[in-house]
Amino acid sequence: MAEQKTFMDVFEARGVKRRDFMKFCSLMSVYLGVSASMVPRIVKAMETKPRIPVIWLHGLECTCCSESFIRSSHPIVADIVLNMISLDYDETLSAAAGHQLEEVRKRIMKEYKGQYILAVEGNVPTKDNGVYCMVGGDSFENVLRETAKDAYAVISWGSCASFGCVQNAKPNPTGATPIHKIIKDKPIINVPGCPPIAEVMTGVITHVLTFGEIPELDRLGRPKSFYGTKIHDKCYRRPFFDAGMFVEDFDSDAAKKGWCLYKMGCKGPTTYNACSKIGWNEGTSFPIASGHPCIGCSEPNFWDNGPFYSRLANVDFLGTDSNADTIGKVAVGAAAVGAAAHAVGTALKKSSVNENREEG
Repeated sequence: MAEQKTFMDVFEARGVKRRDFMKFCSLMSVYLGVSASMVPRIVKAMETKPRIPVIWLHGLECTCCSESFIRSSHPIVADIVLNMISLDYDETLSAAAGHQLEEVRKRIMKEYKGQYILAVEGNVPTKDNGVYCMVGGDSFENVLRETAKDAYAVISWGSCASFGCVQNAKPNPTGATPIHKIIKDKPIINVPGCPPIAEVMTGVITHVLTFGEIPELDRLGRPKSFYGTKIHDKCYRRPFFDAGMFVEDFDSDAAKKGWCLYKMGCKGPTTYNACSKIGWNEGTSFPIASGHPCIGCSEPNFWDNGPFYSRLANVDFLGTDSNADTIGKVAVGAAAVGAAAHAVGTALKKSSVNENREEG
């Protein structure tokens, strides 16, 4: 087995400055949702632990996940992202091809048994003996099963690998199936999105390296640090939603003023992702900030849960069918009730304290 270099060895060899390295570690601690006190631990892991061998497979997909991963526009992450992992096998990015490249995959599986991470982009066609996606004359399903057998963990990049995405949409003629329904005996981390945010992809690998374990996952197998809150909860348009101010036509003053896009079909209230926190293009924007409703691309079956430009539910609830004055009255009333309840609670507490003092 060849000697594995640490992250710091690679960073220094490629001219990454110490200051940029420390900024990167601090940035990852923020993305991972850990306290600043954990930054030294991330730094130590980067300086002492060997890079993680990664085999990156491609099934039915459009390669947008790879595009996102290699095109991170953050000035620090852009310098480091491809040095984060020992990406020894990738059918899209590798210089080698054919039998030569397949030998590399098999060598990694043998030399780093139980240590390498299997990253999968795309899903698995299961109909007609997998003829719709073949690798070196073999079905992608067979290649996936073979490669996953001795992997430490499997990362499903994007909605195709995580949940099936457009290939899995009805009527699903190829029998496209997400990775977790094929591989059932390995830890699987779903990183959905079409595509996922580059910094999210980097953060997942950083967590595995730093803590030596997969991150805490939600019920759908997604890292809670990135998929723990709804886009709606952190959206800068949320005040307009609460005030009952909605865009009802893209070519309107309301749209120009940045009002809430809920009535235009925005899936932000039901979509868990980090778009509204991390953003895209150096945190410059995300779909909602660009004037387009969220289509819920990080949720299962989002292609079948359309249409994209119709509101989630045609029901009355606070904010969706009221004007700002009505919402204001409700808010004032709720505040008054809350204040009264607080006052009663305080009075009872004081009364209890006084009684105890008298008994004492």
